[in-house]
Amino acid sequence: MTVRTLAVRRAAVADPPPRPRVLLAPVTITPAKPLLPSHLKGLLWTDVMFRATRLLADVTLRSSHTTYDVCEQTAGFWEYLDRTLGDTDYSTCSEEDIGELYVRYRAAGDRAPFAACRPYVEATERHGWVHPASARVLELWQAHYARLGMHDPGLGQRQPPGLGLAEMIDRLGSLGMCLDLRRHGGPVYLDATRDGLPLRQIVAADGRPNYLACALRELLALAPSYDEVVLLYDRELEQDYLLLARALEPLGVRAHRVALGRVPIEGRIRSARHGEWRGHTAGALLDAAASYDPEAVRLGMRMYFIATLGPGDRNSFRGDLLRRCLRRAERLLSGPDGSGSIAGALERHRGEHSYVDPYRLTSGLLAARPRGPVRELLAGVFT
Repeated sequence: MTVRTLAVRRAAVADPPPRPRVLLAPVTITPAKPLLPSHLKGLLWTDVMFRATRLLADVTLRSSHTTYDVCEQTAGFWEYLDRTLGDTDYSTCSEEDIGELYVRYRAAGDRAPFAACRPYVEATERHGWVHPASARVLELWQAHYARLGMHDPGLGQRQPPGLGLAEMIDRLGSLGMCLDLRRHGGPVYLDATRDGLPLRQIVAADGRPNYLACALRELLALAPSYDEVVLLYDRELEQDYLLLARALEPLGVRAHRVALGRVPIEGRIRSARHGEWRGHTAGALLDAAASYDPEAVRLGMRMYFIATLGPGDRNSFRGDLLRRCLRRAERLLSGPDGSGSIAGALERHRGEHSYVDPYRLTSGLLAARPRGPVRELLAGVFT
């Protein structure tokens, strides 16, 4: 062995290749309603992606309610509650109780002027304040996260975005992607027309930001620190997330878009703003599975909402198939282990990107003989 060969081998041992830095940025759910099957699908998909990818890369899961609470869906709801109900104790309310109030708010159609919402926006921006109704919802969600074994990205924490609204608009302007009409009393648009995409309003003429403006405040500051950014979102938001990915490109950000279809209930895809969730909330589904071992519930829920339903929206929710997945999970947990390394098992489901594909990984568990170190995989990723 030559001196040069020895030196090269020593350098390889001393300096392993750096782990890729990955940011997972799922769409954030408004804390004003129960978690429904469509929400569970997105949350479990994100959780498996996070837990699997972090075994191969340095991963951050960013899901900040502080960032998005300034949107009308949340701040407007808070203003509506205080205007119509006054000083109310929400500490013993259920998700369904608060969700019914949210349905009433969306159905009322009497959107308050943004000036009435500004005190709520400012309290959130400056202090991370959360209205008692949403604080109660987040408290209940934390209990669901614990029962499902999901990573909590900071539901109860203050996590402000890296840019203020004005700073975000200035940053977009420096990238040549902003049409700012504020000086004329008009709105602000995200402008990707050079790429053949339509203008998208992000701030109304009265200063009201939408959720895309909030996402830009978060990601324009955060994303450049990562090798790869994964945007997980509702398929109905496809156009907005295409624009968001384009806005990150001038910063050298490598962004991947992962769109998920909603879960139909009895053949219909309905927004939570319409209610009609009886028997299909996360709490109801978990209570119905109480006779199963907790690990089987965690695994079976992931098998159903990821592998059985898949990324699309063609299959309606079916309780019988969910129960079948729970029974299959029990057999897997008590069955024989496989062989090989967990890293090797996960690498097969990465493709050309750094993140692990949850659908491919979870679907492999449904095979007659799952490949890889099954028990290590279940413990590290699924339970």
